[in-house]
Amino acid sequence: MEDHREKIEAGARQHPKLPGVKYSYGTAGFRDKADVLDAVMYRMGLLAVLRSKNTNVEVGLMVTASHNPVEDNGVKLVDPMGLMLTESWEPYAAGVANCEDSELAATLQQIIDEERIDMKQKVDVVLIGYDSRPSSPALAAAVEDGVRAFGDKALQKGCITTPQLHYFVRCFNTHDSYGDASEDGYYMKLGLAFWKLNGSQGVRSPVYVDGANGVGAHKIPKMLKYINEGRCGVDHCEKKSYLRAIVYNDGTTGVLNYRCGADYVKINQRSPEGVDFVPGRRFCTFDGDADRIMYFYAEQDGTFRLLDGDRICILLAEFFFEHWKQLDFTRSTLGVVQTAYSNGSATKYLKEKGIPVVIAPTGVKHITKKASEFDVGIAYEANGHGNLIVKDRTWSSIVAWTRKRVKPAERLKARSAEILENLVHLINQCVGDAISNMLVVETILNQKKWTVENWASCYQDLPNRQLKVKVKDRSVIKTTWDETKVTEPAALQHAIDVLVSVIPSARSFVRPSGTEDCVRVYSEAETQELADTVAYGVAGSVYDLAGGVGEKPQLPKL
Repeated sequence: MEDHREKIEAGARQHPKLPGVKYSYGTAGFRDKADVLDAVMYRMGLLAVLRSKNTNVEVGLMVTASHNPVEDNGVKLVDPMGLMLTESWEPYAAGVANCEDSELAATLQQIIDEERIDMKQKVDVVLIGYDSRPSSPALAAAVEDGVRAFGDKALQKGCITTPQLHYFVRCFNTHDSYGDASEDGYYMKLGLAFWKLNGSQGVRSPVYVDGANGVGAHKIPKMLKYINEGRCGVDHCEKKSYLRAIVYNDGTTGVLNYRCGADYVKINQRSPEGVDFVPGRRFCTFDGDADRIMYFYAEQDGTFRLLDGDRICILLAEFFFEHWKQLDFTRSTLGVVQTAYSNGSATKYLKEKGIPVVIAPTGVKHITKKASEFDVGIAYEANGHGNLIVKDRTWSSIVAWTRKRVKPAERLKARSAEILENLVHLINQCVGDAISNMLVVETILNQKKWTVENWASCYQDLPNRQLKVKVKDRSVIKTTWDETKVTEPAALQHAIDVLVSVIPSARSFVRPSGTEDCVRVYSEAETQELADTVAYGVAGSVYDLAGGVGEKPQLPKL
């Protein structure tokens, strides 16, 4: 450490901490206005080196604020297997971000001592990626300054989606057994799996994509080239479109996440602006860094219908389970992880199909951790973020079926194994991935020969409403582990209980946002009118009892 103190302190002078600003590491790292994050970025570059030396492998940093407005930005650390930073290191991140410049070296030394990090341990590279925000390149350069202050190497992967960076990190640390750690390798892996699952016919009708004016919109055309032009290693018999995607809000004119993107669509229950929203089409929407996706469509009378993360979850879980049962993996476990945001009808549907369901707190790290307890864990949030995780021993069993010489009576089982093998290849097991999940949905709908209307008819959602209440300090809200009840302030939970007790089939909960100074409200009931009544009533209680700021939420007048 002493060998690098001078460079670290010089870097701190170049990237000084702003006075009076406090940073908190939320569910997806640090997020704030871009113009107050320079020091945080430099310091996270330093912390990434320590994490890499601590684990003896490569780690990553992604500069992004996902679905936040374009003026915001953020950074999150990616652990060796492409997963979120382990929770035990989150306090270190907060400590490094918030200490004074004069305390930085000592704070880093304390981490070194507590974790017994060998500073002579060589770090080959720290991978850095960033999204398409105007502020991102400069902030990524600050991260690189932090890495280099320790005398280590930073590999800038450029403007990429968040899931791509997670994928690259896992590829590096599995010595390319998971895939090639490059954009070409990413498109190659997904494209080949998609082609094998859909055969020479491809998908019959196009999908219309809201790119949220973000980085995902730039990557879809590249993905399509691998599928449609034979770049994934398949010798196409003829030149044709195996998958067609028409991209709206591609960033050429619009503003990132402004009246578009997955968060906008979910909260407002309406089509994004800039999209030619007409009946007879299948639409999907990404968020700003392309880790979330939802589908939607217009009924014949123009009514908006949303197919959110719950719908994607049941589509994948039921399809996987159907083929899973064919293989008689009686000693393996399969389960679905949802959060309190999941619609009650979705949970009921899965349980009626015989698929186990458990509830975890909101956030990628929580649902991923819970999913990893199963041999096959399918974890999705209603906001469109999710994926599937398969343990090595179960993966080996699936692959073994595809390699064995089967008897005629076993051909259906072998075919199911082949489908599962390619489906797992198609899914980004590191983190939710909008591009990957789009290909999964398109594949399953194609295999089932379903329209979006068929998909929507699986169950009837309980009408729901989500709201955000701006507060002075979101930390005043405390909840139970699964976030279904408020523990502080106690009066708030009492107010919620009173509201839902008089509304048929009503349910509501609140939780502090992990990324913004606001409290998120979720409510559902038998009708949309009743769900709105509960939501705005709860939002008003949050405003009154938890330090609301700005205009108090009011139920809109008809």
